Amino acid sequence: MLSRLVILSSLGLLSLGAENYEGEIAKIDPELSVIQRGDSLPIENFEHATDPYLEGYIQALIDASYYEFNVIVVVKDHHVTLYNLPHNDLFANSIVSYVQDIPGVQSVEVKKELSSEEMTVRKQYTETPRVSGVWFPQSTVLFLPLVSDPREPVYSVNGRVGDKVVGKKSVAVSLGDDFPIFRWHNVMNSDADLQIGISGGIWAVFNFSDIPNRRSSSECELVNTDYLVGIPVTYAHDRWSFRLRPYHISGHLGDEFMVNHPDYLTKRKNPSFEAIDFISSYQLSSALRVYAGPGIVVHSDPTFRLKPMYAMWGTEVRLLGQKLHYHRLYGTPFFAAHMENWEQHSWDLDMTFKLGYEISKLQGVGRKMRLYLEYHEGFSYEGQFFNEKTKYGQLGLSWGF
Repeated sequence: MLSRLVILSSLGLLSLGAENYEGEIAKIDPELSVIQRGDSLPIENFEHATDPYLEGYIQALIDASYYEFNVIVVVKDHHVTLYNLPHNDLFANSIVSYVQDIPGVQSVEVKKELSSEEMTVRKQYTETPRVSGVWFPQSTVLFLPLVSDPREPVYSVNGRVGDKVVGKKSVAVSLGDDFPIFRWHNVMNSDADLQIGISGGIWAVFNFSDIPNRRSSSECELVNTDYLVGIPVTYAHDRWSFRLRPYHISGHLGDEFMVNHPDYLTKRKNPSFEAIDFISSYQLSSALRVYAGPGIVVHSDPTFRLKPMYAMWGTEVRLLGQKLHYHRLYGTPFFAAHMENWEQHSWDLDMTFKLGYEISKLQGVGRKMRLYLEYHEGFSYEGQFFNEKTKYGQLGLSWGF
């Protein structure tokens, strides 16, 4: 009953954030304009600055945080025009909002290309960057992570209760990240970006309850550790983004767990497999994102055979974002729901939900710290316990995109 109520609640949220999309940004999103950025600048008054000075300053600010997008800034009478904005609507709105709050800026307009007159004037004091791509982009990723996916590479620590598989009281930690290698701009004149990278993650879970032969109340046992490495190829255009990811994942029982449960010395298996997934994501509005896609296991270890097909889908909602004035950061409440259906589990539903608060330096993009409550119901993600049903709650803290 609880599962049905949670599913209905998450589906209801899908109907809230949809907006009509204009092909070109002609109007600043009111929600974005609520969050300001001006007090983080070292210069308090730009009122008497010359246009070239203000233009150069804004260009430097954008390049510092959004270099890989090659945005061009033109200022005339303190009215700012932005060219070459990314075609991902979330990133573009973030940049516009960033510039809108700079002191001395009278207005912000978005255009696609420089006119010949503007190009001539601009070349008198600057060179327009012309590159087809960038090595090691850092400010953000083209395909935003699936926040509620239990196996999304991220740095995190979670206090877990109620998991009958690994222990009623346990702690789960992870170390993981995406490492972008190269990003191509305007692929085949499609106004889209393409990126290849490497992702890696480690997930470990420690049991603090019902440990045989426990010698102290603080003693715990390492139950399982999973390792993942993948090569994500991501593509983004406008509000759409896609991720094609071949990856390998394997699980390993902890030595302390096997010492405390000697019967697992003979039961131990090698839950190792290689798979490919393809996820499509659409940003319905600044508040609402939906995603879905299939996956296929192309090989699994003979000791732990898996049926090949699976699917994942979900949604993320971010509302009521505001500026934390004292710390010059952005804070946004969020809700995320992630679902999986595996042929291995007879297509039964796996559900993971997160409700929390995320803090970032840049609005909408970049790395974020998240504090959240999590609920999972379905099957365990821990190595060779993958086929065992469980449910648990977690209080967690994470850092990543």
